Formats: sequence, structure tokens, C-alpha cells
Amino acid sequence: MVTPKFSTVSNPLHVVLKNKVNEYFAKTGKSTTGDAKLFTKALILFGLWTAVYIHLVFFTPAVWLAITECSIFGFLTACIGFNVMHDGAHGSFSNSPVINKIAAFSLNFLGGNAFMWNMKHNVIHHAYTNIDGIDDDLDARPFLRMASSQKAYKMHKYQYVYFWAVYSLLYLYWIFFSDFKKYFRNKVGEMPLKKMDWKDHTALWFFKLLFFFMFIAVPIYNVGVSSWVIGFLSFTMVAGLVLSIVFQLAHTVEHTHFPMPDADNNKLNDEWVVHQLKTTANFATGNKVISWLVGGLNFQIEHHLFPKISHVHYPAISKIIKEICQERNVQYVEYRKMGQAVKSHIAYLRKVGAAA
Repeated sequence: MVTPKFSTVSNPLHVVLKNKVNEYFAKTGKSTTGDAKLFTKALILFGLWTAVYIHLVFFTPAVWLAITECSIFGFLTACIGFNVMHDGAHGSFSNSPVINKIAAFSLNFLGGNAFMWNMKHNVIHHAYTNIDGIDDDLDARPFLRMASSQKAYKMHKYQYVYFWAVYSLLYLYWIFFSDFKKYFRNKVGEMPLKKMDWKDHTALWFFKLLFFFMFIAVPIYNVGVSSWVIGFLSFTMVAGLVLSIVFQLAHTVEHTHFPMPDADNNKLNDEWVVHQLKTTANFATGNKVISWLVGGLNFQIEHHLFPKISHVHYPAISKIIKEICQERNVQYVEYRKMGQAVKSHIAYLRKVGAAA
């Protein structure tokens, strides 16, 4: 597959933004990677995650408490992905490459695969955001129509109502199907998968089996099949819903764009940075609790422009980026409240689905 090319300009916005952000770190003397607060948060999240797992599997709480704990466990799983795995995968969790690799590798313990994630997210999604046919995050077919360039079905007319149910199944789909589909097709969407060495193959199969053992075999042995089914669905559906909502609010809302390359020259109209600004949105930027829980992914613009900078710095550098965008008259999409972003996402799904 031939990937599209971005436009080139004489005074790239990326250079201006990079210089200003570098100037900020030079003045403050701060490292661009995570700090003690992030490491503490990681320990808290993993500690809670481990404690809840042990209590659920080996101490068999009452039904109402078990379902509650399974839901909390799903939420914690998503939070670990946002705060630890995500920064680690981008090399921004720590200034130590080894620690970053360990942080990124935590995805394997959560049922996913770090190799597949790197290709899908770091390589493809970050380079070709919201380009249908390349950005795999837009592919929820046939259940959802995420871009106007995708085929419309009659059911899409109601996707703004039933999307919650589809989103809740994301984690299950990811664990049991998506990674294996990429593995056996040797592709992410239509993009060829980077060659895997024996370590990559071994890691995929070993940790998939480990996940099945920890989250299927051991719980069934301790609490029985019926209790496991209820608990496992509570855990995975909450995780799937939280993961989906956070990522979709960042790109599929009313004010983001879904550009396609020119059919003749396979070129996009904008330079890469402007493309990122047009296809990405921030949400709940004034809510410190949400920022803490989602690992700064509500500052998605800052993340897409500077993925190798830890999310702990996003609130500070967002002021710099917003100011320059205003000076340059470049779009900067921001929903100050979570509710506003959710409403915009629903409105977008309704609009795109109306074609059906």
C-alpha cells in the first residue's frame, strides 16, 4: 500500500511549535519524560489492580461486591493502559529505555500485545490520523460508520443509540480476535506488518496463554463457570467502554476532519502538524481528576504533536500550542467539559449514520 504524502511549506508550523516547547523545558529545567508523581501513580494503579484481582479470585466476595469489583477492575485496566503502557510505548514514561520498554510491555499482561499496538498506534495512527483506509482506529465496520467515505448500512441510522454496546465489546474483540487477525494476515488494516522476530512471536503466544490462564482458567477453577462469565463480562465491558470513549472523543467529533489524499497525486492538502490539529480534539481539559485518570489523553492535541513528551506536561505546553495556533489562525479543537465532547461525538455519529 502506498501511503499518502503531506504538503511541504516554507515555514513549517512544527518547527515553530517545537522551538517554543523546547524553550519551555529549557527555562523550567524539567525533563520531558515522567516524574515522581507519574511513577507513584503507576504503583498505585498496579497495586489496586493486583489487590482487586486477588480478592475477586481467591476470596470470593458476595455477588453485588464481586460485580462492583469486576467493574472497578475493568476501569483500573483501562487506567493502566492510559497512564503506564501508553507513555511507555511512546518512550515518554521514563528517561530510561529499559523502564519504558517494561511500561509498554505491561500491555501484554493486560491481554493485548505491545508489538501489534506499536504498529497500529505509534506508526500508523499517529502518522495518518483519521485517514480512512489507513488509520485502523476508524475501522469498526460493519457495525459503525466512522467516516463519510465508508459504506453506509441501514443500521447505521441508529448507531448514535447503540454505539455504547459496540464500544463495550472493544476489549473482548481486542483480546480474542484483533491481535490474532493482524498476526495471521500479517497486516494492520491494509498496511503490511513489520517483520516479527522469534522474540515477538514468543511474547505474543506466551502472554496470550498467560492471560487466558489468569483470567479464564484460574477464576473458573476458584469460583465456577457462571460466576466467571458474569465477572469476566463486567470487567471486559467496562474496560472496553472506557477505552473506546477516551480514544473516540479525541478524533471522531463534530469539529474534527477526515481528509483523504488527492486521487491523482496521493497528496494531502496540509502539512503534517496542521493535519494533526484538524483531526484531533481535546476534552475535559479543565478537569484534573479526568486528566489524572486518563493519563492526559484528554490533551490529545499535545500528545499527537509531541508523543515523546510525557502526559504530565501536557497542561503546561497546551497553553503554548493554543497561543501559537491562534496567532497562525490554525484550528485548535477543545471541549472544556466531558459532557460537551460526548454530545459532539453522538452528534457526529448521528450525522454520519444519517446517510443510511
